[in-house]
Amino acid sequence: MKVNAITIRQGNVLEHNDKLWVVLKSDIIQPGKGAAVVQVEMRDLRSGIKTNERFRTQETVERARLDEHDMQFLYAEDDLLTFMDNESFEQVTVNRDLIGEPVRFLQEGMVCTVTSHEGSPVGVELPPSVALEVVEAEPVVKGQTASSSYKPAIVENGVKVMVPPHIEVGTRIVVNTADASYMERAKA
Repeated sequence: MKVNAITIRQGNVLEHNDKLWVVLKSDIIQPGKGAAVVQVEMRDLRSGIKTNERFRTQETVERARLDEHDMQFLYAEDDLLTFMDNESFEQVTVNRDLIGEPVRFLQEGMVCTVTSHEGSPVGVELPPSVALEVVEAEPVVKGQTASSSYKPAIVENGVKVMVPPHIEVGTRIVVNTADASYMERAKA
């Protein structure tokens, strides 16, 4: 779908120079003289290469149409991850790099959002949070105030998370998948 460059926003996916680009940042620049331009910082969805482009505000660009499907994670084999559509039972295999850092929170049976362009997967989004059990935590030090101090703990998948002092080994906690931060104690 063709759109004016001035309408480009962060998160949009563009087709430019026969590649798919995700917009990281978009700024309208008005120089002292001359026409305004749109400065766009974007990253190639397949290779991860970043670039900056300038478009005239009235210039049209091709915005890619993406499809999103909720798919269940089945298994990992080396760097390949296999997901299944729960309605059609169609399976899709993607590279681990497509998810990035949050891949360490991927669990068997987890339902993720797989984004595809013309049938080819271009991104995988995990749920915003996951409940994990603390397997290793430092003991509580008397005199520490709960509001200002956090202690390191290791959860069942081996990720280190900073938790409040009252969290002990065996406690289930909710962790943010985007930045591996403690959110709250998991409900039983």
